[in-house]
Amino acid sequence: MAPPATLEPADVRRVLECYRDILRAHQEVINRLNVYPVPDGDTGTNMALTIESVVASLDALEHSASMSDVCKAISHGSLMGARGNSGVILSQLLRGVAERFADVDTVDAVLLAEAFCHADVLARKAVVRPVEGTILTVAKAAGQGATEASSEGDLASTVEGARRAAQEALASTPELLPALKQAGVVDSGGTGYLLLLDALCFVVSDRPLPEAPPAASIQLAHVEVVTHSDDVSELRYEVMYLLEAPDDTVDAFKEVWAGIGDSIVVVGGEGLYNCHIHTDDIGSSIEAALDIGRPREIRVTDLTEQVVEERWVREGSLDVVEAPAGPPPHTAVVAVVAGDGLGRIFRSLGVHHLVRGGQSMNPSTADLVAAAEATGAANVVVLPNNKNIIPVAEKVDELCAVSVVVVPTHSMVEGFAALLSYDPDAGASENAEAMAESADAVIAAELTQAVRDTTTEAGAVQVGDWIGLSRDGIVAIADEPVVAVSRLLDLLVTDSHELVTIIEGDGASGASTRRITEWLAEERPGVAVEVHHGGQPLYPYLFGIE
Repeated sequence: MAPPATLEPADVRRVLECYRDILRAHQEVINRLNVYPVPDGDTGTNMALTIESVVASLDALEHSASMSDVCKAISHGSLMGARGNSGVILSQLLRGVAERFADVDTVDAVLLAEAFCHADVLARKAVVRPVEGTILTVAKAAGQGATEASSEGDLASTVEGARRAAQEALASTPELLPALKQAGVVDSGGTGYLLLLDALCFVVSDRPLPEAPPAASIQLAHVEVVTHSDDVSELRYEVMYLLEAPDDTVDAFKEVWAGIGDSIVVVGGEGLYNCHIHTDDIGSSIEAALDIGRPREIRVTDLTEQVVEERWVREGSLDVVEAPAGPPPHTAVVAVVAGDGLGRIFRSLGVHHLVRGGQSMNPSTADLVAAAEATGAANVVVLPNNKNIIPVAEKVDELCAVSVVVVPTHSMVEGFAALLSYDPDAGASENAEAMAESADAVIAAELTQAVRDTTTEAGAVQVGDWIGLSRDGIVAIADEPVVAVSRLLDLLVTDSHELVTIIEGDGASGASTRRITEWLAEERPGVAVEVHHGGQPLYPYLFGIE
C-alpha cells in the first residue's frame, strides 16, 4: 500500500494511540536513563501519563470528529494531564503541533514541518531557562529535519527526515550535558520524544516500531555532582499545579518563580496554565499563584526521596547476588527488598531470589518474571512487601513459565512474618495460605520524615516533621524521631503483644535505637525486643509487632 500523501484526523488519532502504547512499553527504560540529580525523577512514567490523558480526550470524540475537534482534544488533554518536567514540555510540543493542524482538514508535508518547528518555538518559550542536551534539543532537530526533507514534497520523506535528525540530535546529547556524558547515557526526555516520531513513521511509512530493551540493560556509570550548575537541579521539591489566572499576569508570575527555583515550565493559555518548578521554597511557589489567580490540583514531590531510592536500586542492581547453593526447592520465594541488610535477613529466612525496589522505585513485572524463572523451581511465592508493588506482582503468573502466587505483603516486616510459615517442600497454594496468615498476624509500622504540609486525623503535619505510620496512615507526629516513635509504639503495642522487631535504616543511630529500646523496657516490660540492621533508605525505622 502506498504511503498516504496527507494526514487525516483519524491518522492523527492513530499516531497518538500508537505513541501511548510504545511509550508504555519503553517506560521503564526511559526511567532508567535519568541521571542524578535529576530534573524529573521518572521521565518515562510522566510522559506516558501525559499522553494517556491526551488519548482519553480523543476517545471521548466521535470517530468522524474533524481535525479541529481532534486538535482541541489534544491541547486540552495534554494541558490537564501533563506530569513532571518532561511531561509538561511534551504537552507544549503537542499543543504547538495541534495549533498548526487546527485550521485544516488534512496535513501535508509542508504543514507538518511547520508544525514541528512551531512546537519547538512554543516549548522553548514555556521553559524559563532552556537547557540544551534535553528534549528541547531533540524537538528542534526534528523541526529542522522535517523542513529540509519537506522540499521533496511527500509526507513519508518528511517524517523520516524528522526522525533521522532527531535521532542524531539524541545521540549528541551527552556532548551537551556533562551529567549525561559522565553517566554514559542519552537524554531520557529526548528518548521519549523520539518515540513520537517512531509512531508517526509507523503510521505514515510503515516503519516497524522499535522494541524496548530490558530495563536492566540500562546501567549508568556512577555520577557525582559536587557543584551547582545550570544543567541539573539540586533543588529538593517538585511543585506542580493547574493555575487559573489572567493571561497578562503570567509573565510576571514566571519572573517571581525565576527567583525561587529552576526547571520552570509554564504552559497553557486562555486563563488556564499547567505550572512546574523545582524549588526549596514550597510556600512561595504556591503564594505566587495566589497573588494572580487560583491554583488547584497541587502536587509536591520530594526529589531527594526519589533520587535516594533510585540510586540505591541502580547501584544495587549492579551487584551479583548469589542464589542459594544446591537444587531448587519445590516452592521458592522471590522477595522485593529495599536495603542490603534487609536482603541478608530475607536470605537467612529462605528467600531464593531478591528483587531490589521500594516505595518510589517499583520493580517492573519483567523484573519479577525474570526472578521467578531464575529460581529454577516449579512453584514460586512472590512477596512484594509494598502495596504499590502488589498489582505488578499479580501479573507475574500469567507471564511466567512457572506457577506463581502472590502473598500481598504491604511491608518488609510483613514479609519477614510470612516467611516464618514458609515450607520449601509444600506447594505454592499451601505456602501462600499459611504465609498470608502469618503476615496478617503482625502489625507493621514505620518512621519517616514529612515532605509536605498536610492535615491528618493525628493532627497537622509540617514539612520536616517526623511521622509514624501504621496501616491506618499517619498516627504519630513529632519534631524529633524518638518522640514520634514512642508515640507510635504507645498506640500500637499492647500488653498482649510479645515481640517488637526494630529494623534500622538510613538515618537511624545507635543513640536513638537505645532510647527506643529503653522506652519499650520501661513502658512495655513484658515485650521482647529484637534489633536488626536493614539499611533501607528513607525510613530510619521499621517495626514489626507480634
